[in-house]
Amino acid sequence: MGRITTRRPVLRVDAGSTRNRPDTLAAEEPLEIRLSSKPLTVTMRTPGHDVELAHGFLLTESVIGDHADVAGARYCDSPGPDGRNTYNVLDVQLAPGVPPPDNSVERNFYTTSSCGVCGKAALDAVRLRSVHPPEQDPLRVRAETLVDLPDRLRTAQRVFSSTGGLHGAGLFDSAGEPLAVREDVGRHNAVDKVLGKALLDGSVPLRGSVLMLSGRASFELVQKAAMAGVPCVAAVSAPSSLAVELAEEQGITLVGFLRGSSMNVYTGAERLVLDENAPTA
Repeated sequence: MGRITTRRPVLRVDAGSTRNRPDTLAAEEPLEIRLSSKPLTVTMRTPGHDVELAHGFLLTESVIGDHADVAGARYCDSPGPDGRNTYNVLDVQLAPGVPPPDNSVERNFYTTSSCGVCGKAALDAVRLRSVHPPEQDPLRVRAETLVDLPDRLRTAQRVFSSTGGLHGAGLFDSAGEPLAVREDVGRHNAVDKVLGKALLDGSVPLRGSVLMLSGRASFELVQKAAMAGVPCVAAVSAPSSLAVELAEEQGITLVGFLRGSSMNVYTGAERLVLDENAPTA
């Protein structure tokens, strides 16, 4: 299995002084996902939890809706310069009767770690219809519970603490208890990994859950949450305009700028339980 981190020498410059020192970097390697030996997509990711990533990707691309839709997944032989298997090609076998994805929703063959939606073959396919609509989810979550989530996510990001170079995604229950946390150089990969784990655990649709993001809330990440039935998405940074529109359309509570004791609630504020003594303006 590829390394999660790697060490490189750097020249450290600080207040006019310099010194040579080793630095820990987050690993980034390509992963080719195949369906029944047919190439589907390549994404740049942090090695590890690749089967979860593939399951989450296929779920959020509306290829599968349940873990039973996958008959198996195995690494193919993909030797590197030293002749050893890089474990960078994963072949997924769909269960009998599960149709392959339509060409209109397939990604172009290559996507970067920073953007998963830009490889779409057709913009009309971007708004995928979820089989687990979150709009009727009765989730109620306390504001003070949401306030604690960024720190809980950061505490669980063990690789970030040594590299500072990974995005994090975490699933939490309504009481703020972690269900799963994953890290990756690509924010969409981190979400696919955490949703893929939930799918493999039989927890999809993710009723009563909160998806916490370490960065911004993009359209694609809100779409992924909708495909898994997540009723609440919270992010430490800003959402995009299209993310807010999609959250409203799908009935998702979308929280941004979740920092310290403050937050912006863009959609679905009825799910938020506020302190009765909190002042209002």
